[in-house]
Amino acid sequence: MDDLKRHIRSVPDFPKEGILFYDISTLMKDAAAFRRAVDRMTWSWVDVEIDKVVGMESRGFIFAPILASRLNAGFVMVRKPGKLPAKTLVKSYALEYGEDSLEMHEDAVEKGERVLIVDDLLATGGTARATVKLVEEAGGRVQGLGFLIELVDLKGRERLSDHRIEALISY
Repeated sequence: MDDLKRHIRSVPDFPKEGILFYDISTLMKDAAAFRRAVDRMTWSWVDVEIDKVVGMESRGFIFAPILASRLNAGFVMVRKPGKLPAKTLVKSYALEYGEDSLEMHEDAVEKGERVLIVDDLLATGGTARATVKLVEEAGGRVQGLGFLIELVDLKGRERLSDHRIEALISY
């Protein structure tokens, strides 16, 4: 995936000192590179029956709705606290550099629905794990998780080892 990697800018010490941030805005501004990335993310899941694609705020909102449309599935938002208007399910999780919570409408995923979780980045796996728990609490069945980038040294995949994981780019 070096053809995609070369479109991603590395920004040292962002959002704080010691963090190397992979900026995907440089990939997304190139129409051909962005299309290749989304195509490849979609191809990983065309053989899996998916009812809903769940995307986490905020960069998951870039990829998940596109995959949902291409996979003929619904799109579900998982957001930061206080952003969704109806009754929600809530899960807290640890970040590489802090703690946060996520919410999903309690009726967003129905019992037995097959769900794909999509985000831009798999780091420690905290955000993804919290999202898995939200989906499962709602009665959904997680079919897998798809990411544009995986930070291998942070071992997020290990926290999600009971699920299929597809990531296009590894650092």
